[in-house]
Amino acid sequence: MVRRSLDMSIQDESGYMSLLDRLQSKLGNVVKKEVSRLEIPTPRVIWVGQRTIFRNFMDFPKALRRDPEKLLLYLNKELASAGYISGERVIFLGRKPVSSFSGLIDRYVKDYVICPVCGSPDTRTEKVKKLGFMICEACGARSSIKSNYA
Repeated sequence: MVRRSLDMSIQDESGYMSLLDRLQSKLGNVVKKEVSRLEIPTPRVIWVGQRTIFRNFMDFPKALRRDPEKLLLYLNKELASAGYISGERVIFLGRKPVSSFSGLIDRYVKDYVICPVCGSPDTRTEKVKKLGFMICEACGARSSIKSNYA
């Protein structure tokens, strides 16, 4: 009796596997898109004279869970321009293209937000003496970063 039920379960499993193979061959190669929990807004930038106004700047530190001053320091350095926070927006001197903001924010996320070990956006920064560290809350990894932006 036990042997008979074992033989039937093996047959059921092989039938199941053949059905899965047949279904997969009919579907073809379906590429899965990588879905990230981190939703980064698109920069809204306007120009007034020779000033660039980054209208939704404060949305970015909230989404990335970082200090607005540190993000502004990074943008100031990379854009080689002075900028200051005015309410929910940042005003930069000079005309800056929108593409430069989105590119810089993507690079900031890659370097200072995403965990290099597991790829999780659930990180926080910590400064110990003069060294900056990014600590992942998902895997517990501790990676060093440039301390200016920690």
